[in-house]
Amino acid sequence: MSDADLAQARVRQLTALTRTLTQRLSSEMTAFQEGRPQDVAHGLAATQEMANLYRRDTAHVKANPALLAAAPIEDRRDLMEATEIFDGVLARHALAVEAARTISEGLVRTIAQEVTATRTPASAYASDGRAAQGDGRAVALNRMA
Repeated sequence: MSDADLAQARVRQLTALTRTLTQRLSSEMTAFQEGRPQDVAHGLAATQEMANLYRRDTAHVKANPALLAAAPIEDRRDLMEATEIFDGVLARHALAVEAARTISEGLVRTIAQEVTATRTPASAYASDGRAAQGDGRAVALNRMA
């Protein structure tokens, strides 16, 4: 296999990966926008695997641009176009994920406040002998999403 053939195969493979990942992120974004984040969960591992492969391959090409230099210009243009589209979708996807995370955290906080407000006050005593104020039981909120 010649250098040109190998470069063309690399460019086409990276273009296909970029387009597939773009489509997956677009589908996830649509699910978030339509209030169906649960639809994203089943394909999350595959999306993560693809994203890791994309990150690794693009880093390899960035470190060794000569790997693609012998590919036909049309194939390299296709890759550049696919990458530009991917970058735009990736930025919008990040916003959608952040919005979903913010909404989820707000719901958890609201539920925790409601639970706390409806609990019967604990009958514990403070160190000075007076009845303790508030509820001594805790509600955990994990801020890492």
